[in-house]
Order: sequence, then structure tokens, then C-alpha cells
Amino acid sequence: MTHSPHAASHAQQVARSPFAPAARDLIRVGGSRRWFLQTGLAGMAGLSLPSVLRQAAASPTGTPKKSVILFWLSGGPSQIDMWDPKPDAPVEIRSPFGDIATKIPGVRFSEHMPLQASIADRLSVIRSVDTTASNHTPITMQAGNPLARRTNDGKDGAGYPSMGSIAAKFRGSNNPNMPAFVGLADSWAADVYGAGMMGSDFEPVKGMELAGKFAMPKGVSVDRLQDRAGLRRQFDRLQKDLDQSNTLAQSDRFTQQAVDMVLSGKVQEAFSLDDESAELKERYGQTSVGQKALLARRLVENGVSFVLVSGAWGYFDHHGDNVRWGGIEKGLKPLLPRVDRAMYGLVTDLEERGLLDETLVLMMGEFGRSPRINNELGRDHWTPVMSMLAAGGGLNHGQAIGSTDRQGGAIQSRAVRPQDLAATVFQHLDIDLQSHWTNPQGRPIPIVEEGGQPISELF
Repeated sequence: MTHSPHAASHAQQVARSPFAPAARDLIRVGGSRRWFLQTGLAGMAGLSLPSVLRQAAASPTGTPKKSVILFWLSGGPSQIDMWDPKPDAPVEIRSPFGDIATKIPGVRFSEHMPLQASIADRLSVIRSVDTTASNHTPITMQAGNPLARRTNDGKDGAGYPSMGSIAAKFRGSNNPNMPAFVGLADSWAADVYGAGMMGSDFEPVKGMELAGKFAMPKGVSVDRLQDRAGLRRQFDRLQKDLDQSNTLAQSDRFTQQAVDMVLSGKVQEAFSLDDESAELKERYGQTSVGQKALLARRLVENGVSFVLVSGAWGYFDHHGDNVRWGGIEKGLKPLLPRVDRAMYGLVTDLEERGLLDETLVLMMGEFGRSPRINNELGRDHWTPVMSMLAAGGGLNHGQAIGSTDRQGGAIQSRAVRPQDLAATVFQHLDIDLQSHWTNPQGRPIPIVEEGGQPISELF
């Protein structure tokens, strides 16, 4: 995992607005002569098709089609300026924003999140997330594991997998024609954590690159795809271009399954927003995070078990007006309505389609922000505590879990640890919390570390 130097990254200028409509980015058609091979056998946006099909095959039969959608607020969301306002704190601590009532009695949100406030009875705000093990990286919190950390020594994460990769291995997809774990992010290294040492079969699929690749290009007919002998000759000619590990050895089985995937049109349909109404797109917001959230709904509806959504790399890193993403008023203020709308659109859409009880929705980042506003009118990294949201999953909502002190900088009650988050996700997905994966040295590694327990208030 590579990371750009932090100071240098803040100095970069935005080449393209991360909040521009993303729909056009979701349609990319690969029409080369090697299209089918590239899509089917050489790799599925970085993940080989046999790996995808193995993920799908892990899906338990006869069980509810449960899934998870994780909004990743890359950079570190400010708890005080979002879900844990402190209006009575000193001026250098309290938010420059006002606060408003929510559907949860006594619970208030930022004034710039009115849509989430209006559905707070369907949300749980967790104000006491312990992120002391986390760093400026997705590793710890996406793994739900305090032992998985950024170390800058080429061994980031210590080999531990992400929650999405655990879901891919132990849950699989809800549809044999769909991958189990999809990331919808523009920056892979900084916003999406993968399988670690658990193996490449369980890495996330790069959803923003996959869209459009399962449509048949011009000149490729159904008859051509069904000509397995012809496909075999093409595979042989292009053998030198392939990873020789085990792909060709399994090509007979997986070629036919890949053909079926293409002919059914299910994958292509799932990765396209063309059928969605303008009204619904507007409900989610015509922004990068909004349209990715809509695509995430389509993916879980079609059988993906775990989808990660990130609007842009580092877009919640609001150190001050002297850096790329700005401070609290100039940077965070215009961003809040976008994530407010995206969460609102997803929760209400899932509810209307009867999918909310099956789908656990989370919104979080890697840590919180400092209570004190700095000289650049921003807040700095803060690992002692973070706020996050949860919705759906058939769980108990309409509550605030945990609390912080008067300044919003320390946990006052009910600490929720990364491993508790992982246990909650896995319990929702009906994954046995006592499960283990095996590292390259043959050692069994538990999927829940350090005594993690499901967040009891949610169950």
C-alpha cells in the first residue's frame, strides 16, 4: 500500500471537482478484440474472474440476502461539526454552524444535515467510537481491527484483511453472477483496504473500472460467444498475456460461466444507472458520492454483499483554509449537504424497495477532528474519538450510542472499538464470529480480534 506524503497531498490542486456528477464515469466500454478475455479471464478490474466466481460460490444457500454499504468519509469527519455538536462549549471549540433537532428526542445534528435529522428515527448515531489505533489510512477502521495499522514499512495492516474481504470469504455474494465485495472509489490505495494476507481471491473489485465491461462490443455476437472452440483458440493465442497461476487450468468451467454472465446482461445492468429516473438521481444528489450511493443500491439489489463508497480521496481532511480541502466553513460546510443527501437518498430508497432490513448502512471515516479550531480555521487529526452513523440491517435504531465530554474530544461513556464494529458487521451478515482464516504460515487467525463484541444496543 502506497501513500503520498501528507503535506504534499494537501498542496495538490483539484484537477476535477470530486463532486461533479459521476454518472458519466460509470459507463466505460472496453471494445477491443481482447475484450472478452480481458473481462472474463485476464481479470475483472484487477480481480480474476475465477476469484470472483469463488467469492460468489461461498454464498450460503437458503439464507436472507444480507449486505453492507459503507460510506467512507476519507480524511476524518469532524464529530463536533456533524453529529455531536457542543453549542455550550467555548467559542474556539464549538462549531461555527448551528444545530437542529432530529427525530430522536434530545439528539441534535449540524444545521447542514437536515435530511439525516429528518430520518434520525431510522438511524443510530454512535458518538463514542474509539479510533486510537487508527491513522490517516483506511486500514484500521475498514478492517475493524486495532491490530491492523499503517506502519509505513511495506507491511501496512500486518496482513489482516478488511471487513469486506472477510465478507467475501465467509459470506460470499448473494448472486452467483456477481462479486461479493465492490469498491466505488476514485483513489484505491487511500480509500479502500483489501484482503491483506488472506489472499487475492478476496480483494475488492474496482467498481468504477468495471462498469460497462460486460456489455458486448460491436462485432461480438451471441453466436461468437457461444463458440467455445473458437474462444479456446483465442485463449491459446493470447496465452502469453495471461497470469499462468491457475486461470487457464480452470478456463473450461469459468469460460462458460463468464459467457452466461455476459449473455444474461445482469452484471452490465447492475453497474449502469441508465434505468434510474432523474427524480431518484436527484434524491441521492447529482454528485460523486450521491451517484456512487445510488450505484451501491443497485449492486446490493443485484447480489453484491459488501459495497464501499467514497466520494473522493481525503475530502474530510479539513485542516484549514491553507490546504486542499479547506477548513470548517470553507471546506466542510459545502460538503455536508452532499453527504446528508446521499445518506438520506440511500436509506429512503432502500426502505421503499423493502431492502433496508437486509442492508446495513454505515457512514464513518478513519478518526475524528480536534475539538479546538486551529489558526487556519480548521481542525486537525484526532484519534481519541469519532462519530459515525448506522442504519438498516433490521437493527434497533432511533438512538444515540455513547457520549463525549463537554468539549467533544474524549469518550465519556460506552466506548465502541474497531473490533466491536467488525463483530457487528459479521453478526449482521450471519458470519460465525468464531471463524478463522489461515495466514501464509498456516496459522489460524480469528476474524474478530481483541475481544470484539457486537454493539449490543443495535441488537
